[in-house]
Amino acid sequence: MTGTARSFDFCAAPAEDGQRLDVVIAAHLADCSRSAAGHAIRSGHVQIGGRVRKKAAYRVKSGDAIRGQLPAAEIPTFSAQPIDLDILYEDVNLLVINKPAGMVVHPAPGHAGGTLVNALLFHFPQLAPSAADNPRPGIVHRLDKDTSGCLLVAKSQADQLVLSRQFALRQVKKTYLALVRGQPAGTHGQIDLPVGRHPTDRKKMSTHSPRGRTALTYWKIRERLECAALLEVSIKSGRTHQIRVHLAAVGHPVVGDPVYGGRKRKYAPTDPLQTARRQMLHARRLEFIHPRSGRRLSFTAPLPNDMQHLLERLRQATSRDNDL
Repeated sequence: MTGTARSFDFCAAPAEDGQRLDVVIAAHLADCSRSAAGHAIRSGHVQIGGRVRKKAAYRVKSGDAIRGQLPAAEIPTFSAQPIDLDILYEDVNLLVINKPAGMVVHPAPGHAGGTLVNALLFHFPQLAPSAADNPRPGIVHRLDKDTSGCLLVAKSQADQLVLSRQFALRQVKKTYLALVRGQPAGTHGQIDLPVGRHPTDRKKMSTHSPRGRTALTYWKIRERLECAALLEVSIKSGRTHQIRVHLAAVGHPVVGDPVYGGRKRKYAPTDPLQTARRQMLHARRLEFIHPRSGRRLSFTAPLPNDMQHLLERLRQATSRDNDL
């Protein structure tokens, strides 16, 4: 199914002064990725002050009159499905979901059903009309399929736009818990490495990409365990797979990660961490500004059972070693 072209016409806000053009456009349009905005710019579909701009890296000035059109894209067809949702909070404008590991956020090739969007369309039919030209109705941000935890959903396109801009302007605070292999030196630190597509494997991300983008990850030790550590992690950017790539790059991959240093590595068969069936990464806390009231809200998702059970096993092993 082919969607419709989307026109836009707005003036850059003072807070957007100096930001890249593709970033600003993506922030102003609900469910518009930076790559889609960049494609529209390079294709000559964007004007500033009546002049065509073809550089996505153009630095916007406060008050710039930006207008253009996103070309029509192929929109996947999907339907409502009666899938249970663990709702941490809900009001008339939004909800916060505790996403289980294993759930894909939105339909994509290979995942036509069983996604969060399919569930949302069942529980919140008011999202259905927007699905005709919005492939991700209600979706403000994403978590990897096998990452659990807090996920924010908007109930209208207007609220989706406001909340999406908060993410683009880095006004949202995201805190994760990550169980990693090994013992990082010190009690806290930061990882400042660019993240982009892997030079040879296009399905992976890498800190050695020739077109990597700035990415900053902060971590601190929550608990030291037998052959592992539980970290509290926050990110100042939202690059694809950022936490997993950064932690692997410094020699402490997320336990159970099959792509960036988990099961593909050879460890002893008795290693308790080998029981992990997915990456032990959990979106623990999410803080954002309510799109209507302006209040800052904070929500916490409990640890999923598989991660909690593995932590208990590791604590027992650590305690036994300390008693010897």
